[in-house]
Amino acid sequence: AHIRIIAVFMDMPDPGAAYSAVIQLGTLLALLIYFYRDLLDFSQAVIRGLVSRKPFADQNARMAYYLVLGTIPVSIFGLVLSDYIKGPFRSLYVIAASLIILAMVLLIADRYAPKKREISDMNWKDALWVGMAQSLALIPGSSRSGTTLTMGLLLGLSRYSAMRFSFLLSIPAIGLSGVYELIKDFHELEHAGLEGLAIGTLVSAIVGYLTVAGLLRFLRSHTTLVFVIYRVVLGLTLIVLLNLTIIEDTPAETQGQLPEASQSELPDASRLEQTEIDILTKDQTENQTGNDASGAGQREQSIE
Repeated sequence: AHIRIIAVFMDMPDPGAAYSAVIQLGTLLALLIYFYRDLLDFSQAVIRGLVSRKPFADQNARMAYYLVLGTIPVSIFGLVLSDYIKGPFRSLYVIAASLIILAMVLLIADRYAPKKREISDMNWKDALWVGMAQSLALIPGSSRSGTTLTMGLLLGLSRYSAMRFSFLLSIPAIGLSGVYELIKDFHELEHAGLEGLAIGTLVSAIVGYLTVAGLLRFLRSHTTLVFVIYRVVLGLTLIVLLNLTIIEDTPAETQGQLPEASQSELPDASRLEQTEIDILTKDQTENQTGNDASGAGQREQSIE
């Protein structure tokens, strides 16, 4: 959502969902570096569990399977809703509404949820619920970390544990979506400029690492109120600017396209072909008429 909003304020075209997904590979790199010890422990635990034929005995092994389970919903919805993600969902009105609505839900969850459980207390149902919440992040403005953090709080997790699992769960999701879009839309991205894409990915990695480290440290002793306020203010600002026509809502999928009325006025290939045939037929008819008239005149002269 921030890439979409920044593009509007800089008077630039929407880079599109594919560009946003690939840029997040930088965030993926940051997450892999920050959580490499956890990921190594998960992998070793899975291998030990498979060898001992007790795949779910170790907590780290169970956590690895929870990450896989939690990634399934967003993978399915991402494929099914692909056209909407790249088009209507990138509307600034949708982004503004998502910012405000999630802020309200996050405020309620943070204020009233018990927050007594830790990440080690999670079960497969918790992982699935958080995974379902992650699917909401397909709507720009919802925020992947925001939706999963909110669901974690609603499930009774502490702020730190909810945020930590949120970041871990985002690793496979960001990796799958980024690689998929990179392969699927490589020519489109290449046309947009690989140099800019590389710089954006690098910046994303640096900012991503600082954000992960800072946010986990912050949530150990603070509430999420500052994020709630930020989301509401940003959402309301977008709505005001849109209604004052200071900024325009033009998602990537509609940029560069002719209005519907203009497209309908353009002649298609069949009409052009038919027009050419009509012109040729008319010319042939006129020529034939002229030849007939000339032949009749010659016959009259011969009779005289």
